[in-house]
Amino acid sequence: MHQDFERCVRAVQSKDARFDGWFYTAVLTTRIYCRPSCPVVPPKVENMSFHPSAAAAQQAGFRACKRCRPDASPGSPQWNERADLVARAMRLIADGVVDRDGVPGLASRLGYSTRQVERQLQAELGAGPLAIARAQRAQTARVLIETSAMPMADLAPAAGFASLRTFNDTIQAVFALSPTELRHRAKNKPTETTGAISLRLPFRAPLFPDNLFGHLAATAVPGVEEWRDGAYRRTLNLPHGHGVVALRPQPDHVACRLELTDPRDLTTAISRCRRLLDLDADPVAVDALLGEDQDLAPLVLKAPGRRVPRTVDPAEFAVRAVLGQQVSTAAARTHAARLVTAHGVAVDDPGGGLTHLFPEPEALASLDPEKLAMPGTRRKTLITLVNALAAGELDLDIGSDWQRARAGLNALPGFGPWTVETIAMRALGDPDAFIPADLGVKLAAAELGLPTAPAALTARAARWRPWRAYAVQHLWATGDHAINRLPGKDLP
Repeated sequence: MHQDFERCVRAVQSKDARFDGWFYTAVLTTRIYCRPSCPVVPPKVENMSFHPSAAAAQQAGFRACKRCRPDASPGSPQWNERADLVARAMRLIADGVVDRDGVPGLASRLGYSTRQVERQLQAELGAGPLAIARAQRAQTARVLIETSAMPMADLAPAAGFASLRTFNDTIQAVFALSPTELRHRAKNKPTETTGAISLRLPFRAPLFPDNLFGHLAATAVPGVEEWRDGAYRRTLNLPHGHGVVALRPQPDHVACRLELTDPRDLTTAISRCRRLLDLDADPVAVDALLGEDQDLAPLVLKAPGRRVPRTVDPAEFAVRAVLGQQVSTAAARTHAARLVTAHGVAVDDPGGGLTHLFPEPEALASLDPEKLAMPGTRRKTLITLVNALAAGELDLDIGSDWQRARAGLNALPGFGPWTVETIAMRALGDPDAFIPADLGVKLAAAELGLPTAPAALTARAARWRPWRAYAVQHLWATGDHAINRLPGKDLP
């Protein structure tokens, strides 16, 4: 979009927040870059230039605006909508892969050469993977500087910097302030004394929280997830340790409180929480298309901004999808809780009732199938799945190829369209995944006068592409089920 100069100018002059994260405005006279909705008086048109990413603006010598904080904009929705190389790379960079494994590690995960990855990112985003990761490190550092009392010497490696000097130079270059000055200017001084980090997760409005948080709460695995004091809480298995997160919906943001055993996991934890809640989606584009359908229009009008509840761990969700085959939500939770108690790593949670991390595939690969209280065919399906995940034969990672992952799932015994597409929708993040054979979808289709046969409903749903996963959320919402409402919220 940044190449459409006139459209970008109109967005800046109207301060349209819908375009935050889509492009960045650089002011040639002040050498500052902003988000489109920056509250200051827009610059003259002849002094504007546009960049596809914060990293590109920084690489061109512009520093972040202190008023609108463009580096903290919601991420571009393109990276969660697309399945091409650039989108997969951006999802992996957001998950901290470059900081942990370098550009060669990123390229290896993608199955391309380092040169190919760098060329593709440079062509589309105006910056290579190192520059994009640097911009992300700078934002992580800003969060830690402004929300924690952590000493700068400890904060630098926690934000992913190799040295204190590089940390100081980067903060000065990006924000035109030293780290100490940035902390002094923080509006909300650190108040946490427990080592927790509190921050706001921005999103594109509107956001309808009922089905998003209601689904997570209603399907929560005891010991791993819980709804407590108006917040969804869960344990996180992270690259350098583990954590506990509490996510609370607010009118203009999601309040996030993180407790991490290793602060180096902050970037990864934030990325996974945003992905869990689908916060980088473009609800205006989704609702506009679905609202054109006369059968869906009333549902969209009633609850604009529905999101797809996703996951922090694709492998975990795949296991839970198998446990949920042809059983009730309560039964699926019971099966998962038994696995967690027997094979999960125990954690402490002084602030709540969380007890374990969800077991990784390697831990489940050694379980005795005879101890599973489920039919023999489903035991075989589960064992085959966790063995494939543990051996690296099946890639469901955040940067995986969606169609290749589908093919890998379809090759496993016991995996039909419902399981594969459910995993595609919530674990892989495909916004066009569709489950026409789902009971809730079929009941909603019947109520709306839509075809109920899977083939016929799939044909009818072609007009909902590429947002069929969001259409599923609207269809599910027609039923009286706990997944459709926040805990404690009365029915209308």
